[in-house]
Amino acid sequence: MSSETILQESDNRHAPPATVVIFGASGDLTRRKLIPAIESLARHNRLTERFAVVGVARTPMDDEQFIHNVLGERGLAGMPQLAGAVRYIAGGYDDPETYKNLAALLDELDEQRGTSGNRIFYLSTPAEAFPLVINGLAGAGLNHAREGSFARLVIEKPYGHDERSAKQLDQTVHASFDESQVFRIDHYLGKDTVQNVLALRFANSIFQPIWDRTWVDHVQITVAETLGVGTRGSFYEHAGAMRDIVQNHVLQVLALALMEPPASFAAEAVRNEKVKLLQAIRLPRGRDIDDIAVRGQYTRGGTREELMPGYRDEPGVDPLSRTETYAALRLDVDNWRWKGVPFYVRTGKRLPSRVTEVALQFQRPPHLPIPDSQLTELQADALILRIQPDEGIALRFGAKVPGHSFRVRSASMDFSYDKTFREESPEAYERLLLDALIGDTTLFIRSDEVEQCWRIVDPIIERWAQDPSPIPTYEAASWGPTDANRLIERSGRAWRNTVA
Repeated sequence: MSSETILQESDNRHAPPATVVIFGASGDLTRRKLIPAIESLARHNRLTERFAVVGVARTPMDDEQFIHNVLGERGLAGMPQLAGAVRYIAGGYDDPETYKNLAALLDELDEQRGTSGNRIFYLSTPAEAFPLVINGLAGAGLNHAREGSFARLVIEKPYGHDERSAKQLDQTVHASFDESQVFRIDHYLGKDTVQNVLALRFANSIFQPIWDRTWVDHVQITVAETLGVGTRGSFYEHAGAMRDIVQNHVLQVLALALMEPPASFAAEAVRNEKVKLLQAIRLPRGRDIDDIAVRGQYTRGGTREELMPGYRDEPGVDPLSRTETYAALRLDVDNWRWKGVPFYVRTGKRLPSRVTEVALQFQRPPHLPIPDSQLTELQADALILRIQPDEGIALRFGAKVPGHSFRVRSASMDFSYDKTFREESPEAYERLLLDALIGDTTLFIRSDEVEQCWRIVDPIIERWAQDPSPIPTYEAASWGPTDANRLIERSGRAWRNTVA
C-alpha cells in the first residue's frame, strides 16, 4: 500500500503482525510514552493479536518485573491480547550475546505469536548508544528481513550533535540499514495540530492565494515553555535551546508552514518539498549572525509566592554555564514565494506562557479612508495556528465597534479542536508508532532534512561558542532577553506576547 493510499484511508489503518523491540526500555520515555502508545493502539483495536513487545536494556529484570516497571499494578489489564507477548532481555548494548539472545527470542515470538518476521527496532537509548545498537543488530543479522517481511529502525532525537556528527551517524546507519528502513522521529510531527497545517493550506482554496510575499508581512513561530530544565540539567548543558528545539521542532514546523504544495500527499512528495524549503533558507554567515540571532539564559524570577530558580541553580548545571535556554532568530527564505518576508522564530524555557504557534501577519491596507481617531486598537490582520496547548486557529481582522460612531478595532474568529470535533486525538507517539508499523514515512525526517537543519543552526552555535562575552540573561517568567525585542523591533515589528 502506498503512503498516499495510507493517508486517504487513515481511519481504517491497522498494524500488521510485528514485534516492537525497544532499546532503552528501562528508561522514562518507554514508561511515559511508548508503552502507553502501544496500550492505546491495542485499546482502539489498531493492533492484531499477532503482535509482541520486547524491551532491551542494561537493567537486570525479568519479564514480570519489566511489565510492572512500565505498566504499574494494572499490568496487562489494558492489553489482554498481549498476555504472554511482552518480554524483556537484559544486556549491554556492546555485548554480542545481547543480540544473539534477541534473535532467538524474535524467532520464538514468530513461531508462538505469528509475528511473521516483521520487526521494529526502536532506539530510545542515549544518543551515544545508537552506533552500538545499530552495529549489534547488523552483527546478528537482524538488519535484514526475510522475503515478505520488514525490519525497520526508529531513531529518537538528538540525531547528531552537529552536521558532522549527524553525517557520521548516517554512515553507521546506512552501513547496515537502507534509508527506506530508517524512521527518524520528531514527536512534534505526530501532533494533529501540526498536521493540520497541511490541511489548512492545501484543503482550502481561500488561503492559498494569500500565502506568499504579496500578502504576508512577516511570520512568527513561537515554542514557549513555562518550565525550567528540571532534572534534565546535565543533558541540557550539552544541548541548549538551539539543538534541543530549533534544529528539529521549530524548523520542521516552519518547513510545513512555508513549503510549496506537493504534487500529492505521498511520503516522498511531501518530504521533497520540505527539503526544498529548508534548502532555500539563507545560511547564517560570520558577523551577520550577531544581527539575526539572540540567545539568553534564565535567572531567578517570578513572584514572592512562587520564586523560580535560575538555570545555573538547577541540578546538573555548571554554576558558570553559558548554555542558552532561549534563542530567537530572523530567517530569510530565498525563493519566489517568500523573498523579502522575514521569519522570526523563538523558543525558551521559563517564559510566562506555554504556547506553540505559527502566526502569519498580513500587510496593512495600502490606504485607510478611516481617520486615525476612529481606529481603536486596530492591529494588522493575522492568521494564528495554535499547536498547543489550546489547539485551534484564529483569524484576526478589523470590525466596526457597535454604536453610533464609526470606530474600528480588531476582532477574531476562533476555531477550537476540542469544541468542534468529538473524535479523540491520538497522542503523537501513538500516531507515529502506527505509521512506522505500517511503513508510512510521511511524518518522519529524511537524511537530507537532518543535514540541512544542522547547516542552518551550526554557524550560529559556533558563533556563540566563540563569543567570550557573558551570555545575556532574562528573569524567569519574563518573555526573554531585551536583545530579542530589539531583534524584531529593528523592522518596526513586535513579538506576539500572550499570557494564558
